[in-house]
Amino acid sequence: GVTDPAAAARAVRAGDRRALARAVTLVESARADHREAAEALLAELAAAPAGADTLRIAVSGAPGVGKSTFVEAFGLHLLERGRRLAVLAIDPSSARSGGAVLGDKTRMAELARAEAAFVRPSPSGGASGGVARGARDAVLLCEAAGFDTVIVETVGAGQSEIAARDLADMVVLLVAPGGGDELQGIKRGVVEVADLVVATKEDGAFADRARRTCADYAAALRLMRPATPGWTPRALSCSALERRGLDAVREAVEAFAAATAETAAARRAEQAVAWMRAELRAALEQRLRAAPAVSARLESLERRVASGALPPAAAARALVAAFLDGAG
Repeated sequence: GVTDPAAAARAVRAGDRRALARAVTLVESARADHREAAEALLAELAAAPAGADTLRIAVSGAPGVGKSTFVEAFGLHLLERGRRLAVLAIDPSSARSGGAVLGDKTRMAELARAEAAFVRPSPSGGASGGVARGARDAVLLCEAAGFDTVIVETVGAGQSEIAARDLADMVVLLVAPGGGDELQGIKRGVVEVADLVVATKEDGAFADRARRTCADYAAALRLMRPATPGWTPRALSCSALERRGLDAVREAVEAFAAATAETAAARRAEQAVAWMRAELRAALEQRLRAAPAVSARLESLERRVASGALPPAAAARALVAAFLDGAG
């Protein structure tokens, strides 16, 4: 059965962990009755919104850069300073099998046990851009439950950083120490959305290399237009393993929050409209694909487009016409 939205909203606001976990599961579900219940719950919470002074941070970077290690070390560092932290990990490999969920949970075991933290591995549900549709709602739920900092750990597949831009106030890009020539390999689009670049693994044999990588990125950032108006992106290096350099990262995050305080509300308003448009596109595509008039012709048209027999635009127009005729 689906929960009573008013009761669920009260429990989330009271900071009830299990109620929050259930609510996040609800907003991530694709089932129609769950979507309806999720919308009712979010409407209840929107009546008395929280989160104007919360900070949403997207942490992104290529697989193997040590995102979980960094998020846990940085998260514990924030907790020591009295912040209340929610971590939403968005991992595409858990979308079907649930296999990655366990891995993430154990990787952040210390943080997950902390009283003032909520750690939630979250399936990306095959959403394009590595950021699940449900993640947007999950962020709002965490803020309603009284968490003042929300870290969204994305999967780092290039597009995800750009999608993260629509989800967070600040994008932190983690980079691994390279051999000095890896700057050529930086996807420009990814660095362009970063507010802070952090070279990880500044420890042991990698220490000098991490510092050099940091200097290379600092130079690259100076040539780019800042991702967020009013803020000049920075590059730092740290060792999550040895818990060094985390103070500097926190200070940069706090400086970002202070520098962008005046524009934060306007940016969130823009993001809300962008989310609405994304929901509209997703809902329309779902209805379109499910329509009998479309599903009957979709495969054959896709084959003709693939073979070059039909231009993509013509095929799309034919499908939309079939849909509208069927709906009419």
